[in-house]
Amino acid sequence: MFELKKVVSSLLMPLPAMLIIGLLGLMLIMFTRNQKTGCFIVLFSFIGMFLIAFQPVSSRLLMPLERQYSAFFPVDESIDYVMVLGSGHVVDDKIPPTSELSRTGLMRLTEGIRVMRIYPGSKLILSGYSGGSDTSNARMMAKVALALGVSKSDIILLETAKDTWEEARQAAAFVKHKKMVVVTSASHMKRALNEFHSAGLKPYPAPTNYLAHDNVTEPWSKYTPKAVYLEQTERYWHETLGILWQKLRDWASEYEEQHIIEAPESQL
Repeated sequence: MFELKKVVSSLLMPLPAMLIIGLLGLMLIMFTRNQKTGCFIVLFSFIGMFLIAFQPVSSRLLMPLERQYSAFFPVDESIDYVMVLGSGHVVDDKIPPTSELSRTGLMRLTEGIRVMRIYPGSKLILSGYSGGSDTSNARMMAKVALALGVSKSDIILLETAKDTWEEARQAAAFVKHKKMVVVTSASHMKRALNEFHSAGLKPYPAPTNYLAHDNVTEPWSKYTPKAVYLEQTERYWHETLGILWQKLRDWASEYEEQHIIEAPESQL
């Protein structure tokens, strides 16, 4: 199910979806008599690719999602754990450890270390599975954290969690009623908190990796399609699909539980 979810969501991302639509248009032009329809579809795909990489569109989509939670500031309570949610990595001994982590993963980790150092005695929880490599994402983040001066005794690894749902459940079994801060990308924070709340935890949010900004003033940067703006649209759409999947999954789970409870009563 996890692999199928990843494959389907990848194909539904804006760029692959537009390329598929454009390919269908080309097939209509080449192999059928519906050339006008095919040309319209190809034009639609080209306009779509322009818009998803256009800063006034991409930033307007992503910014409301990212700015739902402000940056983390010290709270009056003591914090026991700072949990950094996993992201991608590569394994390559020829490059420095900081380059083995994805940009997202590095930003999450550095923010987690920043928050951890505000609260002496707190522990750093690093999560994430291997993703097909020999080293888990949690262990790779630990490698970088050690290089940045974090003590090995202050690091806790959760190396089998594949997604946020599993990360929240594993954290709940470990943290229980202690105080915790969750560090993840700003765009992912809403979905992450939904999972942690459903697992019975109420962590403080520490969003990072903000991508969308409204202070781009240079016209050659703002009105020229760029890959960085395409990334913003993809991030927005990825999280939108994730929230929809979250709601659908929770609805199906509630429906199943209700059906199981009502079934014995109907047999009386």
